[in-house]
Amino acid sequence: MDKLVSSIVSAAVVAAALICAALPASAQEFLSNRGRIGYTINPVSPLNLSHKDPNLVGLGSYWVNGMAGCNDCHSAAPYASGGNPFLGQPKKINPATYMNGGMCFGPFESRNITPDANGLPAGLTLKQFLNVMRTGNDPEDPGTLLQVMPWPDFQNLTNRDLTAIYTYLSAIPSLPTPSVTCP
Repeated sequence: MDKLVSSIVSAAVVAAALICAALPASAQEFLSNRGRIGYTINPVSPLNLSHKDPNLVGLGSYWVNGMAGCNDCHSAAPYASGGNPFLGQPKKINPATYMNGGMCFGPFESRNITPDANGLPAGLTLKQFLNVMRTGNDPEDPGTLLQVMPWPDFQNLTNRDLTAIYTYLSAIPSLPTPSVTCP
């Protein structure tokens, strides 16, 4: 009986090792595909790729532009003239306002998440960005939770995915925050 159990355990270990050995290649291929899609759907240029992992930039664009719709809230005028899909027009992102904030949600205004003068998206370090995305804590008003930002939807993303979003946002053109008064 011990020999049978030992054989079964050995076979299970070998099978698990073979499966794990196959995962990195297929996972890397999947990430590469998402990164390629990210570059294809990126609506702004030029991207600042200096000192950045191009794979993370592409993956971040995939999340920001393909999955999360960040531009819909973080741009006061998200679509270019004649490019509003909600009016039946072919979608065209407005690069002049891309991610520069200013969208009103009642008394709340979306933040400018383009890079600041130091290249930090929304002026946040990666550690601060991860904290916001995981907890919803407002970096400008500690102890207050962000009320419109759908941080609960992002809090369970992997560190790699959130870092990719951050890296992409650090690569986009910096834009000034529009002057807006929300009710």
